[in-house]
Amino acid sequence: MRFGTPLKPSAIKILLLGSGELGKEVAIEAMRLGCEVVACDRYEGAPAQQIAHRSYVFPMLDGTKIREIVEKEKPTYIVPEIEAIATPTLVELEKEGWTVIPTARATRLTMDREGIRRLAAEELKLPTSPYHFASSLEELKKGAADVGFPCFVKPTMSSSGHGQSKVEKESELENAWNFAMESGRGKTGKVIVEGQIKFDSEITLLTVRHAAGISFCAPVGHIQIAGDYRESWQPHEMNETQLKKAHAIGKKIVDDLCGESGRGIFGCELFIKGDDVYFSEISPRPHDTGMVTMVSQSMSEMELHVRAILGLPIPEIPCHPGASVAILAEGDMKNPTYEGVEKALKESGTWVRIFGKPEVIKHRRMAVVLATAETVSEARAKGKRAASKIKVVEG
Repeated sequence: MRFGTPLKPSAIKILLLGSGELGKEVAIEAMRLGCEVVACDRYEGAPAQQIAHRSYVFPMLDGTKIREIVEKEKPTYIVPEIEAIATPTLVELEKEGWTVIPTARATRLTMDREGIRRLAAEELKLPTSPYHFASSLEELKKGAADVGFPCFVKPTMSSSGHGQSKVEKESELENAWNFAMESGRGKTGKVIVEGQIKFDSEITLLTVRHAAGISFCAPVGHIQIAGDYRESWQPHEMNETQLKKAHAIGKKIVDDLCGESGRGIFGCELFIKGDDVYFSEISPRPHDTGMVTMVSQSMSEMELHVRAILGLPIPEIPCHPGASVAILAEGDMKNPTYEGVEKALKESGTWVRIFGKPEVIKHRRMAVVLATAETVSEARAKGKRAASKIKVVEG
């Protein structure tokens, strides 16, 4: 398919590799435009599988199985929706003529913190926190001493804070190393240690590469705890200098990752300190903090992703104040149920989206509360009030 030339929706088949809550919303948007959706994940009953035309269950790191499903289903687009995936297979498939969204290279680089950090800091010369990579505890100690304390230790392949630690002193490094090795999404045997930037705020700049070029959503402010998203809001207030620098960073890295023909939405995470803007991470897919766009924008990040994939027009993206608050569950439970939803929905301008995950293992994001109001601060307060009324319990 030539870039920018949309296919007839009825002729399009999308293969989702990863079927979580974001993938579910992507599937809904694709199906609204008449696409056929095939959803894959490592466990049965994943959110997107519940609505897809067909589904398959296998580990996303199993490249042989991915190839088997691609050759069987013959999708128009292969759409990765998680980080831990068999990227060498995606690279091979792309070379053979299959279309990977946004590109196989983007998926390969962004699943690996080493790949994307070296691209951003060393090749594109984007401002980042000080960092080192370490393949042993001794290397970690040397790297931490160089970037200073406190610092952050993260597996090079992970997401949503899995395996991440904030380290205040050298004596904590061994535990941080062990935690990263045990809890990362993929086993690379390597970590990144990052120096702390005492930022004023952290944002997600949703950047869309589409047939007509690049578009930016209004900045999404967010709060993360141990790397795990808890709350987000849009628009996050930024001055003209900050916004110009953020757009320049987003465009530079997305253009590089997409090459000539790649398209889709990217969640570019940035730190803001005064008028300085630092690159942190980027995801080549809808971002968890961007769930707020389901109520704050005329087109959600998932609709934008699908439009970009299909080569459809993306006009201006109006935004009004909105907020999202994640609903978390702790402990192990089967058949989770939700108490207090009716209380959460009593206030006007609030919505609850339950993802439909079939079980909780230790710690899991299970739903999100969305809220709108006249101002961002009012929307955030409303969202937190509603979220406080919901509890996840075993059914």
